[in-house]
Amino acid sequence: MKVAVLGAGAWGTALAKLLQESNGSAAVTLWAHEPQRLKEIERNGANERYLPGINLPKSLRLEPDAGRAIAGTECVVVAVPSKAFREVTASLRDYHGLVVSVTKGIEFETGLTMCAVLRETAPHARRVALSGPTLALEVAKGVPTAIVAASDDANAAQTVQQLFHRPRFRVYTSADPLGVELGGALKNVVAIAAGVGDGLGFGDNSKAALITRGIVEIRRLGVARGAQPETFSGLSGLGDLTVTCYSRLSRNRAFGERLGRGESVEKILASTVAIAEGYPTARSAYRLAQQLNVSTPIIDEVHAVLYEGKNVAQALLDLTTRESKPEQ
Repeated sequence: MKVAVLGAGAWGTALAKLLQESNGSAAVTLWAHEPQRLKEIERNGANERYLPGINLPKSLRLEPDAGRAIAGTECVVVAVPSKAFREVTASLRDYHGLVVSVTKGIEFETGLTMCAVLRETAPHARRVALSGPTLALEVAKGVPTAIVAASDDANAAQTVQQLFHRPRFRVYTSADPLGVELGGALKNVVAIAAGVGDGLGFGDNSKAALITRGIVEIRRLGVARGAQPETFSGLSGLGDLTVTCYSRLSRNRAFGERLGRGESVEKILASTVAIAEGYPTARSAYRLAQQLNVSTPIIDEVHAVLYEGKNVAQALLDLTTRESKPEQ
């Protein structure tokens, strides 16, 4: 199967490597918004900016023109930041193949997940969300990993499963793409809170409590939005939340850690190479919770710190001094 990967960040590059190594021939094309990025990859044989030290297959095709990258392919993998997702996928208006979203986010203006955006930008395509606890560097190194391919179209999900499945990259299927996407997006907001705890010097007790209550909020909001509750106990829910809150490789956890150490949001954003998706998602998640009248105290406090200038210590105090109640 000929595949185009749109987005040469860490995740897009790792997936292009995974696919190309198994295909052998020049069946995978990698596209980047910045042509200079592709020139650097070609020169170094690696994407040193995002995956330092990881050699890429020489047969991987690099293409700076999106139209040429997509032409003749049977599958397009979209791995661009959520803020650019609609603009990039507008080029798929007449595409009739398989489109796989690996972007974790919620569009602020519409409240739509990425596959829902694809219904508008790629109306003729078969759409699948691929999500789970998948740190790009570990995938690129061949560390055993599991992920979920989710779609309303069972055949499309199974096709993606077969395309990506490897001995060290196990792919499950799901019929709940909304739940899979919401789990992948919302966990990034909670991971920022986990990072704040790290920056403040908290321990594992605090993080375990945060993860446990965080998945409650994610499930509550997801179910109110129409997702299946059991999805959030799986890889794209609890699994992804756990790795993102604990891993030193997590951009969202690292973002929060810097906040906890006293750095400003503006300074962190200005000095970050790759966007922490939890930052824009916090705004989208807060708005969605307000619209659906869902209680999300962790998301609310992260939003207040990121967008309302609330002091981290005050946010923590407000979160921990909430009224006592039964566990739900």
